[in-house]
Amino acid sequence: MPASRQPLSVAIITLNAVSQLEACLESVRFAEEIVVVDSGSSDGTQALAERCGARVIQQEWLGFGPQKQFAVEAASHDWVLCLDADERVTPALQAAIENALGSPASGAFRFPRCNRFLGRYLKHGEGYPDWSLRLFDRRQARWSDDAVHEKVEADGAVGELQADLLHDSAESLASYLTKQNRYTTLAAEMALAAGKRASFGRIALSPVIRFVKFYVVRQGFRDGLPGLIHIAIGCFNSMMKYSKMLERQNANAALR
Repeated sequence: MPASRQPLSVAIITLNAVSQLEACLESVRFAEEIVVVDSGSSDGTQALAERCGARVIQQEWLGFGPQKQFAVEAASHDWVLCLDADERVTPALQAAIENALGSPASGAFRFPRCNRFLGRYLKHGEGYPDWSLRLFDRRQARWSDDAVHEKVEADGAVGELQADLLHDSAESLASYLTKQNRYTTLAAEMALAAGKRASFGRIALSPVIRFVKFYVVRQGFRDGLPGLIHIAIGCFNSMMKYSKMLERQNANAALR
């Protein structure tokens, strides 16, 4: 670790995350500040965050992108690391972050995210390396306004850190599928708003193309049964997004 580096704020958005948040907060104790923006937890999340030394701000839900940007703007320092409550910074990633902040060569950095699914960390296919841009100078980057699949948009070149962020989701398969159903609805609405349209070809071919890309080309088969199930759900999600778009297109046409 360099003798001196840029001060760092960690920004986390939460909602009823008491079962996951403590491990996340423990993994970022090296930061000068931790800001938790909570959107109305009823399970003790806010109290836990305060006990762990975080500064807690209550904010009604704005959507994923705007909520995360709100947290970034609430931070005390310009360099911000954005995390979800079920993510953990590994010791290797901590070292990489602190080295990068010693003399930043870029205004933003991305690093691999390793996702845990059905008890296994996925190292291939759709689940890895899952490059995530989460460390940035807020004067040079910001979160998009997207309601789902939000991303950090940087003004200049993005550096890479070769160490993993762990995504240690403990949600059940049922809750995961419920979330995916909500995400496909939001993704369909965003696509339609952007002027895109669904067709028979997209509905039929998008899951096939996705399966070949992630299961075969990117060797998702090496992650065993969890890898197969993860990719199968992703293929189904692709089909459902376009199906929901088609449903909305037909409904709009019927009103004309």
